[in-house]
Amino acid sequence: MTTTATLVVELVTEELPPKALKRLSDAFSTSLAARLRGRGFIANDNAVTSYATPRRLAVSIERVAASVTLPPRAIPLLPVNVAFDSDGRPTEALDKSIKGKTAFETYGAVPSERIERRADGKLERVFYIEPPILVPLRSALDEALREAIEKLPIPKVMSYARRGSYYNDVKFVRPAHRLVALHGADLVPVAALSLEAGRTTEGHRFLGRREIDIASADAYAPTLEAEGKVIPSFAVRREAIVAALRANAGNANIMMPDTLLDEVTALTEWPIVYAGGFDAEFLTVPQECLILTMQRNQKYFALADAKGNLTSRFLIVSNIETRDPAAIVHGNERVLRARLADAKFFFDQDRKRPLETRAANLADIIYHNKLGTQAERVERLRFLARNIAPRIGAKPADADRAALLAKADLVTDMVGEFPELQGTMGRYYAQHDGEAAAVADAIAQHYWPRFAGDALPEGPVAQAVALADKLEALAGLFGIGQAPTGDKDPFGLRRAAIGVLRILIEKKIALPLSALAGLAFQAFNSVKTKPVPEDLANFLYERLRAHLRDQGYTANQIEAVLAQRPERIDLVPDQLAAVRAFEALPEADALAAANKRIVNILRKSESDATAAVDRGRLADGAERDLWQAFQRLTPVVDEHCARGDYTEALIALAAAKPAVDRFFDDVMVMADDPEIRANRLALLRGIAATMNRVADLSKLAA
Repeated sequence: MTTTATLVVELVTEELPPKALKRLSDAFSTSLAARLRGRGFIANDNAVTSYATPRRLAVSIERVAASVTLPPRAIPLLPVNVAFDSDGRPTEALDKSIKGKTAFETYGAVPSERIERRADGKLERVFYIEPPILVPLRSALDEALREAIEKLPIPKVMSYARRGSYYNDVKFVRPAHRLVALHGADLVPVAALSLEAGRTTEGHRFLGRREIDIASADAYAPTLEAEGKVIPSFAVRREAIVAALRANAGNANIMMPDTLLDEVTALTEWPIVYAGGFDAEFLTVPQECLILTMQRNQKYFALADAKGNLTSRFLIVSNIETRDPAAIVHGNERVLRARLADAKFFFDQDRKRPLETRAANLADIIYHNKLGTQAERVERLRFLARNIAPRIGAKPADADRAALLAKADLVTDMVGEFPELQGTMGRYYAQHDGEAAAVADAIAQHYWPRFAGDALPEGPVAQAVALADKLEALAGLFGIGQAPTGDKDPFGLRRAAIGVLRILIEKKIALPLSALAGLAFQAFNSVKTKPVPEDLANFLYERLRAHLRDQGYTANQIEAVLAQRPERIDLVPDQLAAVRAFEALPEADALAAANKRIVNILRKSESDATAAVDRGRLADGAERDLWQAFQRLTPVVDEHCARGDYTEALIALAAAKPAVDRFFDDVMVMADDPEIRANRLALLRGIAATMNRVADLSKLAA
């Protein structure tokens, strides 16, 4: 049995892009382990640990075999009648086949016991039986390392010269300087990126030793930490940062978004947290501006009091440990002060001019070369907001005013510096100008939801403008042929569609979907677009299917409701809940199967869809009983549906199972008499209408 030991592979590089570091690390470790696993060097349960710092990608894998013996393999060559002539002698074709598929050069060199004739389907074929092959770790790792590097999700590849060369013939995310590969205490002599593997790594640029020899794979992380002042594990380093932030925050609440935590983790090898402060006068600036300045520009962590109000303290994650951090803290405070002074200047300057006067400047900003300027877009938003507002309980004048001002902050200095604050700053400026609260809120909230799980606009004015904003984008881009294709969605139309659907559903807005799609295209009367409301509606229904799958509904449940293309999207969750409740009934499967049978019969028939049932032609027994059962059921189902009690409507249908079963057992629907056949089809059409009032139950049939 081959020996096993821990394997460590490390690439030491120049500073890696921080926003891509974790993704690169995960891909490197996962890919390398998968390739060694596929070659039989590790089992599925072997522990794989990834390491990543600003200047290294590494992986440690436990219990890696030193070598693997590949079992004998039968290599198919040629059909027997091609491999041998009529006298049983090997042909030249067999000789060439062996040369191409085995290590032997001529047939004569192959031991006879390695050649077998075997049945291969209808043919008898010649096989070469390859003997067991011993594959050393070096061979497998060399290939796995090359493949793992090739598959890395590198955001931008750099070309650089290998050591001693003048040509930029090596390509990687950043120049690589060292390669470490250890199996236990043994060096694995592999090569990658023009580097030969060794056992020497590098410590922290300032705090650790420049060159550090690693005695064994198991000693990799402890040695780096002890001698190099490097915490190689991204996850461990991140946890250390969180703990240090909390220790330095005191009673304050730390604003630490995951993206910022990941970024500072990717920027440090030996993270140390220091506290700084700034002048309280800057707190007069909206805290969103101050927080964004600290997080985006300086990678600082803002602190808030118990009420969520920003304080004048902040936390710095440094890569330098020192006994006297005063110079580091004062330097960072000085840089932040300049940034905050800029933000205060922008805020003060922007408020000198009413937001309304800025709307005219939107005529200088192109929205889309085929859809005009932002000013033209605003006019379309106003049209849509005015028309949607009265239908959802909003004042048309407020919706129109909010739509007029919705994009005006795009031409302010603050949003020019921080585009992420569009809408947010518009709200502050509208409040400063004395605009109505509903108008100011709508300016900020018309962008909502901005991402999955984001909050929805609260009031009816904000909802009207938010719907207008998303519907205008959808109709405009669909109208010029820019609908999403495949994975490409450069204009975020899928996100806009989900926003429309979530607002309608979660805010219980009773607007027909087709009417909204049609209204959206009416806003483009003065722009050369092709109205495709049906295509837009289809797109919205497809996004609704995806959204509902994410909510945990099954494909059959979703199709049962959406196959009928419900106009009231706000009712869909209740209809789905009713379908779920119906599926739990013991009668559900039989009724769904019967419904499917009815739908198929009606689809294949050419009867008059408007024909009524002639009671006089109903035969006594099963046929008349079915008609009477649904005479009683139909008003009950209609009443439940009118109240929105879809669950009770479907549960009521369970009472029809005996009559439905008996009808299909005793009655021939497609009777020879055309008048009887037409009457029975009319009966089934009425039954289908009642059974499918809430959902198409045939979609639930297996």
